[in-house]
Amino acid sequence: MREKHNDARAWIWLSALVLLVDQITKLAVVNNLRAYVDVIPVTGFFNLVHVHNTGAAFSLFADQPGWQRGFFVAVALIASGVILYLLRKTAGRRMFSAALALILGGAIGNVYDRIAYGHVIDFLDVFVGGWHWPAFNVADSAITLGAAMLILDGLRKPHIDEQA
Repeated sequence: MREKHNDARAWIWLSALVLLVDQITKLAVVNNLRAYVDVIPVTGFFNLVHVHNTGAAFSLFADQPGWQRGFFVAVALIASGVILYLLRKTAGRRMFSAALALILGGAIGNVYDRIAYGHVIDFLDVFVGGWHWPAFNVADSAITLGAAMLILDGLRKPHIDEQA
């Protein structure tokens, strides 16, 4: 009998939670903020906005004629398949599995946007003075956190209670 923390289904629930929060927040933005017009100041360094990203992270390739949409969807779907396989094989490695689950939820959230809208909806705007970090969303945050966790997991010693 498998122990609870070894079951990949628990990690899929984390992915589903990320996807749900991502899509709910994007829907709120689409329904309440006009794209490229409305700005809601939250703090002296953070706004809520509504922008569209046809490119990759940091709007990389956004100026391309449109090939990137299908390419990014395909890459995300392939990566999602690999992540699902890894979650089944390594569910006992908690940090590694949590990182993969965060990345999976974020990837699916952004893929949904690309398929449904033709672009990713971004709305979190962090800035210092007049310099703005490229806008991002909950999915991007989950992917970034997951990637950082993968790096940390790779740098730490495995714990006795975790399986390879």
